[in-house]
Order: sequence, then structure tokens, then C-alpha cells
Amino acid sequence: MILESKELKSIAVEKEDAVLLETGSICVKTGKHTGRSPNAKFIVRDKITEETVDWTYVNEISIPKWKEFSSNLDKHIKGKQLYTSVVSAGHSGFGSIKVKVHTELAWHSLFARNMFSIIEESESTEFDLFYIPSFHQDPIVLISFEDRKIIISGTKYAGEMKKSVFTILNHLLPERGILPMHASVNLNKENKDPTIFFGLSGTGKTTLSADVNRNLIGDDEHGWSSEGVFNFEGGCYAKVINLSKESEPLIYQACKSSDTVLENVVLSNGKPDFFDDSITANTRASYPLSEIINSVKDRSTKIQPKNIVFLTCDAFGVLPAIAKLDSEEAKKFFTVGYTSKVAGTESGISEPVATFSPCFGLPFMTRRVEEYANMLKDFIEANEVTCWMLNTGWTNGPYGVGERIPLEETRTILEKIYSGELEGSRMFEHSYTGLTVPLVVDVNLTLLKPELGWEKTSEYEKFCKRLIGDMFGQLE
Repeated sequence: MILESKELKSIAVEKEDAVLLETGSICVKTGKHTGRSPNAKFIVRDKITEETVDWTYVNEISIPKWKEFSSNLDKHIKGKQLYTSVVSAGHSGFGSIKVKVHTELAWHSLFARNMFSIIEESESTEFDLFYIPSFHQDPIVLISFEDRKIIISGTKYAGEMKKSVFTILNHLLPERGILPMHASVNLNKENKDPTIFFGLSGTGKTTLSADVNRNLIGDDEHGWSSEGVFNFEGGCYAKVINLSKESEPLIYQACKSSDTVLENVVLSNGKPDFFDDSITANTRASYPLSEIINSVKDRSTKIQPKNIVFLTCDAFGVLPAIAKLDSEEAKKFFTVGYTSKVAGTESGISEPVATFSPCFGLPFMTRRVEEYANMLKDFIEANEVTCWMLNTGWTNGPYGVGERIPLEETRTILEKIYSGELEGSRMFEHSYTGLTVPLVVDVNLTLLKPELGWEKTSEYEKFCKRLIGDMFGQLE
């Protein structure tokens, strides 16, 4: 059944415990699962995927087992009222797939319409996505390239929907000469000089790309081809914990849209309390990209990137705040995909833990890491792109001793990247990490030489040696 968004919203409020806010947006809860279930995703091992998927990282499901799941799903949904949306993911001018999304929950259909581009019901589609939480007790995300079908169940977390479609694009686009990227992209006010931001959750990818002085192509999933750069999505799925009007004005305003779906955000007197993490720290907001007032209408650019920024949140306080990378170093940073988890974010973590996700999105990348990394290096060299490592983590010591690098300092550095000032500045080799660091004026020297902020240099050396060893270990 294809309904208007207004009807879907009414059903969500009446039947699914969604709360309608005075702005017209709705607030929903996802229950037990408030984030992705990374071990729940399986790809069918068939003629299409046998040789093209890197099964070292990807969970496989056999064809007979898939057929059993698919048949049981058909029986489960027989007679059920499902909500349908016909959407496109990717960009029609570069590369895309058309998907018919069938959901058990009305608000999931609203989410799909926010995150992808709505197309005519009459258009033929290439994949069918079934999001039926009641079908399976535990979280499952099953993808068949041969049957062109996705099954999601056992969870209500909406992010599983967009990431399953992202996984399909990640697999198909390299065959068309397009590099899929877990990255955000923005432009200057003249819609020139694109900057790509790679980064894992918590590194600032969404926050830094949504800049009042820049135009936004997208905040999470993009493709890069010889024709330019394009956004896969029609919307944003922003993390909104500790969101404030002062720190992130564009995202804060977008959360007031009547189309916005707030996920696991706590309400206080009927209004969102973005600082309350009692349900989860992974609170989210889904809204159309058009709600970002300086977003690029076409979600793409024919201009090749000027800069690439690899974001990392180094909780060890080891890495400089900024470093310039050549194409080989950029390939290594991309291959390693480093950030860190901090104490208190997960049970059992009492000190910073180094986290590595090759391509800055390994759970969504199906092919061999080297295939994506080589494409990236080729595009960098062919277009003479300037590459940077930007650390948004800790300074003056590790987590628990030092403090988070101020957002204002990070934005100051970014402005100098955008203007070209940083590329033309004097550089020095940081003796402890081997990174090439620009001498940035107007920022604290301890951000460029982090060892100066530690009480004992010997302690810094110990942390540094361990982290660099872990990072290089990922390349072996």
C-alpha cells in the first residue's frame, strides 16, 4: 500500500507509539536495539558474489538457507498490511539503483522517503527491500544479489535500512568505475572546491561538513567518478546527542522540520532533550537534505575534489591535530581507518581502545579493501587532490587526563585548508609519528606537537609507540 506521508505519520502516531511534536516532526523508539547489529548482516553466496565478495570480512548465507528465509517471509507477510515506498538510491546522472521498500511500520516508510529519492510508483525497480521486525526474533539483514532482495528483521533501528542499500551500491558501483565512499562532501559558496570527509562515527564527519559557510552535498554516503562526486542519499541521518543551536545550527534547525523523524531522543515536557542519553548515546534524526538550508539541490558536482580530509578521534592524545598526506599515505590511512573508542561508551572499556575499520566503513564494503584503496589512490593522483589527516580527539594527554580538541580550533584549521593557506604553509616532520605537519598560526602549538602537552614525554612516547605499532599492524 502506497500512502501519502501525512497518512503514514498519522498511522505511526496512532498505532506505533510515535509522538507528534509541535513542530510536526515525530519521535520514535526502537526498543532493545538502538544501533546497528553488525554481525547480523549476511550476503548470499551465489554466482554473482562468489568471486567478487571478500568473504574474509563478509558473513555468508547459503542459497538453500536463503530460499528458506525468503519463503518463510512470504508466508509471514501474507495478508499483512505493508507500507510501500518506491525510491532511488545513488544519483541518476552518475549511478543509482531503484528500490521498492516494503515496511511493517509506517514510520520506517517515512524514514525511507527521507533518506532516498522518491520516484514514480510506475517506474520499474531493481531491488525489493522488506523491513519486517516481527518476522525474526533476532536481528538479521540478508541480501541476495541474484534474487535482488533484502530482508531486515528482529530490530526496529532504521539505520539498518540505509546501510543495507549502501552495501549494495558499494558492491555494484566499482564495476562502473565509481568509488563508493562512507564520507561527507561540501563545497564553497560558489559551489566550487569540493572537500571530501572520511570518518567513522564520533569523529565529526556530519558536524564539520554541515558548515554555515559551505554548501553541503551530503553527510554520509557518496560516489566518486571521472565525472565528479555525488550523494547516494536524499536525506541526512545525523547523530544528535548533545546537539545545540550554538554548536550545530544547521542540524539543530533541520530537526524542527515536519518531515523529521527523531529516533530514541528523550522528550522533556514534549520537547526534545538532546543532552539526555538515558535511552542511548546513539540518538538520531532523519530529515530530507533540503532541510539543510545551504544544501546543494542536485546533490552532486561535476568539479573534482580539491581536498580530502581523513578524520580520526585519537583518544590517546598521540596524533597531531593536522598532517598533510601524499597519495600513498592517504591510501594507508584509508586502508587502516583508525579512530578510537573511549571509556564509558561500551561495557568493559576502561581506557581508550584503538578501532580500525578499513575504508572507514568496512561493515558496508563487500569487495577487497585493496580494490577500493587502489581506486582512491588513482583518483587522488589523476585529479591532484590535496589530502589531510585531521585529528578531532584528545590533546594534552589521553582520555581521562587531557581534553577534547576544541571544535573552534578544528574549524580554524579547516578554514585554512579551504582557503589554501595550509597547503602553502611551512611544514615539519613530526619526529614521533613521522607525519608531515604544517605550522599553523592561530592554534595552540601543543596541537601540532602533542608531546608538548604531556606532563611526561616518556609517557607520550609509550602511548605513541603502541598506537603507531597497532596502525602499521593493520597494513600487514
